[in-house]
Amino acid sequence: MESLEQKLASAIEKGLNHLFNIDLEANSILLQGTKKDFIGDFTLVVFPYLRASKMSPEKTAEAIGEYLVANCAQVSNYNVVKGFLNISISNEFWITWLKNLPKVADRLPKTNSGNTIMVEYSSPNTNKPLHLGHIRNNLLGYSVSEILKANGHRVLKTQVINDKGIHICKSMLAWLKYGEGETPNSSGLKGDKLVGKYYVKFDKEYKKEILELLETGMSEEVAKAKAPLMIEAQEMLRQWEAKDTETLKLWETMNSWVYQGFDVTYQRMGVDFDQLYYESFTYLYGKEKVLEGVEKGVFYKKEDGSVWVDLTENGLDEKLLLRSDGTSVYMTQDIGTAILRVEDHPSLSQLIYTVGNEQDYHFKVLFLILEKLGYKWANTCYHLSYGMVDLPSGKMKSREGTVVDADDLMEEMVDKAAETAELLGKLDGLSSEEKQALYEQIGLAALKYFILKVDPRKRMLFDPKESIDFNGNTGPFIQYTHARIQAILGRAGEVSNAFDYSELNEKEWALVRHLYDFESAVSEAGKEYSPAIIANYTYDLVKHYNSFYQTCSIFGTDDNERDFRVYLSSVTGETIAYLLQLLGVAAPSRM
Repeated sequence: MESLEQKLASAIEKGLNHLFNIDLEANSILLQGTKKDFIGDFTLVVFPYLRASKMSPEKTAEAIGEYLVANCAQVSNYNVVKGFLNISISNEFWITWLKNLPKVADRLPKTNSGNTIMVEYSSPNTNKPLHLGHIRNNLLGYSVSEILKANGHRVLKTQVINDKGIHICKSMLAWLKYGEGETPNSSGLKGDKLVGKYYVKFDKEYKKEILELLETGMSEEVAKAKAPLMIEAQEMLRQWEAKDTETLKLWETMNSWVYQGFDVTYQRMGVDFDQLYYESFTYLYGKEKVLEGVEKGVFYKKEDGSVWVDLTENGLDEKLLLRSDGTSVYMTQDIGTAILRVEDHPSLSQLIYTVGNEQDYHFKVLFLILEKLGYKWANTCYHLSYGMVDLPSGKMKSREGTVVDADDLMEEMVDKAAETAELLGKLDGLSSEEKQALYEQIGLAALKYFILKVDPRKRMLFDPKESIDFNGNTGPFIQYTHARIQAILGRAGEVSNAFDYSELNEKEWALVRHLYDFESAVSEAGKEYSPAIIANYTYDLVKHYNSFYQTCSIFGTDDNERDFRVYLSSVTGETIAYLLQLLGVAAPSRM
């Protein structure tokens, strides 16, 4: 079925030909939404047609506008601002469009686009709990996945778990030395927090050893290398790579604790994964591919046996791929993981890596290496780069005063939601269990929405107090509007589109017009990999609804007006709930 824009473009194409003998394809005619300060629904820039019209911009626009009013049923009026033709669509069209509107999910592509996209996010280390950086990463990766699904793509959510390396051995060694057999059960700690505790313990004891060596006159660089704990950790890593039975057993046990802890955090955060990859496996595959690259002459060995790639001719530098002792680096693992993923899923159209912008250079190198290895799909890889999240000082609990724990942050947000909701005093009649479930939904909405409303590429400041406000551009404000709509629908009873309504007032028109842009907002968010587009479209929708609600009486009117406004409320509520779902945010029916 032709969209409104397609019908307009077709009418403009015919008008240009009739008026000025201009022969254009309809798909070459660019329409844009009319700016808020002007009257109209769509705007056509007429400057490209002046040479053929041989008239001023204003007269050219007037001629096209008159033609559209006379020949296009959907156009009711127009106005001209210099070389811009602002086109107004008839009330009849908007009311008919609203009446025949399918359910919100059915307005989006039903058929698969034919694309299978793998989105990687989270990708934690198994030596510490998830932190604030992981929160933005997870929320962004999950929401982008949901938005891509809404655009008709098949999406595979994945993470690579960094479960090997010296950092893992540090936690293992500290537990062996100082843990006295402590377990998650005996300590009451989540498994990831317990292992993280020993990572911190290693660092503390390691620094003590360095200070002692410095007092003997040793340089700091030598002291760091000669500290007994570091030497033991490096030996443990060698034992792990040599598949020493006891080392592997300890590694498996402590990793299992961490995975159980991660699962609790992911469940509360509301994110999930379709497939997991483990660095402890993919690094071996990466080493194979690197050695194959040496044989092909893509990479080279230095005298010490280390393997490198020279990217200077591409404006980059030389990059280490295998150390002289044959051990791998992060790049080795990422090469192996990428190739393995495409081999596991040959139909993949794209690999998206959700990783902070401090790794921009790393991914330039990775994609170029894959290209040099002859993988044609390398140019479909995409780094979804995002900025860091800062917090106002002293706002949240932190580990060592530097890293904000994800569990602590979520708990703090739920506590703040409880405080705010109790102050507002609108939860009479709810049981304590219902209240707690609602606090959870509000607190996590505040956290998720506040982070996702910011362009992913920008560094951001997360202000917990501002995020929980029930007014303004926040998750709770949007949830509150959804709950208000549910109360209206509950009072109205039946919702019907069998109304006879012919005139939209300014507030009704603005709301209907914004609802019309739903599909283009979801489409743009998918193309830009940006939940911020969804978040800010939703906020604008809520503002339009509240402006309508405050101006237009719903129940103190005649039946047709009442039925129309109830129906408009229903469509708006359904749309808000769907958009919140794309952000991973709940839409409570009461607040």
